[in-house]
Amino acid sequence: MLNKRRENITLLLFCAPALLVFLIFKLFPAFSGIFYSLTNWNGLNKSFDFVGIENFREIMRDTYFWKAMLFTLKYVAVLLITANVTALGLAVLIENRRKGKGFFRTLFYMPNMISMIIGGYMWNFIFTKVLYYMADNWGMTFLDKSWIGNPKYSFIAIIIVASWGVVGYLMIIYMAGLQGVPSHLIESAKLDGATGWKCFHYVTFPMIRNALTICIFWTLNSGFQVFDVIFSLTGGGPGRATQSVAINIYEEAFKGNIRYGYATAKSTVLFLVVFLITVVQLKVMKKGEQEL
Repeated sequence: MLNKRRENITLLLFCAPALLVFLIFKLFPAFSGIFYSLTNWNGLNKSFDFVGIENFREIMRDTYFWKAMLFTLKYVAVLLITANVTALGLAVLIENRRKGKGFFRTLFYMPNMISMIIGGYMWNFIFTKVLYYMADNWGMTFLDKSWIGNPKYSFIAIIIVASWGVVGYLMIIYMAGLQGVPSHLIESAKLDGATGWKCFHYVTFPMIRNALTICIFWTLNSGFQVFDVIFSLTGGGPGRATQSVAINIYEEAFKGNIRYGYATAKSTVLFLVVFLITVVQLKVMKKGEQEL
């Protein structure tokens, strides 16, 4: 009994630094944000008034916020499909290669080693300078588009850059899942006459369901928080056409009137939306795993 207690204390002490960091940098800001969402604090003065749910009432009438929410939902839906399909396809292609796995794995993962703010500015230069040069001098007229100034093409540009930034990370997760699929099951399926697609659909894909769950969950979570890509590429423009919820909250808190309390109320609404979507996703995934 004494040894058991010592083991528990040792484990607690071992986890204490990580728990302390989580409490200070995650839980405390979250709960303090909920508190400030009920005030009119401007983030600068020590004094503020408690306004109750008035901030949330104002959010219901805030058309800019809901337009940003619709854009974020659109962004998440497109990125979820684009990034995961691309990452899974790359993972399958690389895993089926006999040579060069390490090279291609490193090549596609390299964007994750660069800050997306820096990556966004790099792509901004490509969209505003390089593509126009290629269109004018190399005859690639299909590249002569207003990639940043036109809302239609600016959304495509954002998806391209965001996918470029996350595909490598997702690919590594899918590759780990593919490596866990027993080779004898695939060989047995091939002996029974299954084609490459049928082997993937009926053997491989069901066995990488956990990797798929992780990738979808991660894409949803990061997608709703998108800030750096849009900030560095379009700044939310033209106008407010590509403004995400995170950009909208940032402008509310640190630009114009500097309404920190109102901005934290928006953050709370965003958290509730992400939480509800996550709960539904986990239930759907769990039901799918039980049916396998």
